[in-house]
Amino acid sequence: MTAEASWAIDVAGLNKSFGDKHVVQDFSIQVAEGRICGFLGPNGSGKTTTLRMLCGLLTPDSGSGTCLGFDIIGQSEQIKRQTGYMTQRFSLYEDLTIAENLEFTARVYGLDRRAERVDRAIARLGLSNRRDQLAGSLSGGWKQRLALASATLHEPKLLLLDEPTAGVDPKARRDFWDEIHDLAGQGLTVLVSTHYMDEAERCHEIAYISYGKLIARGTAQDVVKGSHLVTFHGEGPEVGKLAHELQGKPGVETVAPFGAAVHVSGTDRRALEAAIAPWRKAPYRWSEVEPTLEDVFIQLMGQAEDNFA
Repeated sequence: MTAEASWAIDVAGLNKSFGDKHVVQDFSIQVAEGRICGFLGPNGSGKTTTLRMLCGLLTPDSGSGTCLGFDIIGQSEQIKRQTGYMTQRFSLYEDLTIAENLEFTARVYGLDRRAERVDRAIARLGLSNRRDQLAGSLSGGWKQRLALASATLHEPKLLLLDEPTAGVDPKARRDFWDEIHDLAGQGLTVLVSTHYMDEAERCHEIAYISYGKLIARGTAQDVVKGSHLVTFHGEGPEVGKLAHELQGKPGVETVAPFGAAVHVSGTDRRALEAAIAPWRKAPYRWSEVEPTLEDVFIQLMGQAEDNFA
């Protein structure tokens, strides 16, 4: 993607502070039209602030760029009109029905053919049998569908999702992501913050933000490869105790129990092998495996410096 017109987002050097806290530091990113970009990072690392600057909801202290072809500072109103935003918390009216909430959203945006748009959104997201149900009585998964219907009712070109699937069951999460991919296939650009590694792997690309700084970028495979992690998978009795013993050993950067197994990772192969050498005998079994995105996530969190500390 080199043609300027193909970038839905193209920003450089964004900074944002609240008081003495530098929440976003020199952030730069390009996202092509129709792509799903996942934002990962520890809680409080600036993901939500970054999303809000990209769509014109927050004005950066410095930096420049465009979103949907509009200047993020001087043309924020145009950006907001073409952006859908789904917040972490359900923000629609719980004492209105599904249909009434969507009708209200249509009026807020001044949409024409309101009844037609509402009916189409309800049908697309499988809400037809519940259209007259109060939003407050819906389960988490159905509330999620309603929120997505509301965020896309005005047919935006950009969709921002801030940890959209927290607290919903795996089936609802899968259905939600199938819908997101369908929307992206129609040209919608999606930015989504998430802590779920399986969701990050469903994104076309990911950006890892650590306390205001962009420190990893690319496809999930690119980020794993760029970590230069070496990972050993160990199985045997009392892996929890083994993980505790290995924690902090020279060469061991991360230790993560996985059920009856443990992942031990580091970037110095020789030091890592020396660290696990005393346990490379029965009853333990070891094999080298490809590091997972979660292994990399844990490593990056361990390297992060909390700018709020």
